[in-house]
Amino acid sequence: MPLSLVRHDLALRAWGLRARLRLNEVVPLLTVAGIGFLGWSFIEIAGAIREGDTAGIDRAILLALRNPANLADPIGPSWVEEVARDLTGLGGHAILTLATLATVTYLLMTGRRAAALLVIAAVGGGMLLSAGLKIVFDRPRPDLVPHGARVYTASFPSGHATLSAVTNLTLGALLARFNAMRRVKLFVLGLAVGVTALVGASRVYLGVHWPSDVLGGWCLGAAWAGLCWYVALLLQRGGQVEGSRVEPGAAGGVVPPS
Repeated sequence: MPLSLVRHDLALRAWGLRARLRLNEVVPLLTVAGIGFLGWSFIEIAGAIREGDTAGIDRAILLALRNPANLADPIGPSWVEEVARDLTGLGGHAILTLATLATVTYLLMTGRRAAALLVIAAVGGGMLLSAGLKIVFDRPRPDLVPHGARVYTASFPSGHATLSAVTNLTLGALLARFNAMRRVKLFVLGLAVGVTALVGASRVYLGVHWPSDVLGGWCLGAAWAGLCWYVALLLQRGGQVEGSRVEPGAAGGVVPPS
């Protein structure tokens, strides 16, 4: 076969694959690019930790959040520490599991069985991924300052940061997809990002994680949530996942699929 025909055939195959993966559309293309960037960022952070390149800034940030005269005392009034403990609880397994079960129950009650399975796969897969990577890296917890909360596992990546990103961003994207109003979409997604950021910041403030643990967890969790959202989009476009139907003139209301 002439080389020109081979190139033409390869170009056609590549274009067909691009169309099947929805990479000819802006949102899926940006999602794939974001997943790639976040995944690369996680790998870079993990490599820097392995080489000890993050030790200086990790120590500096932890010490900056403590009273120099008493490292057991985080900066700020005592109520700030209590708020941090409340916030860190939002990224715990118990709270995230309850939120996931409530969402799955709602999806099952409204006839969205495939969407419910995707939520279970996204959150459950994120938990397994986080636990597995903790075992692989086995990074010790910070010993520079006393811990403000109990810890039981290795330090990198931060499980609270990873799982809050996975759960909040997955559920936030799901809720945003079920509403046609742009300001509601932005509010839901902004709330998901904000809560995820606060949970991660609280882990550093309480001294139970190095800042690089949290940053790595955010990157990993957001990449996994983006991947799950992208897979859900492909399955929905293929009719394998239930979509939402917006009633014309219903002011952004969503009618469950019949």
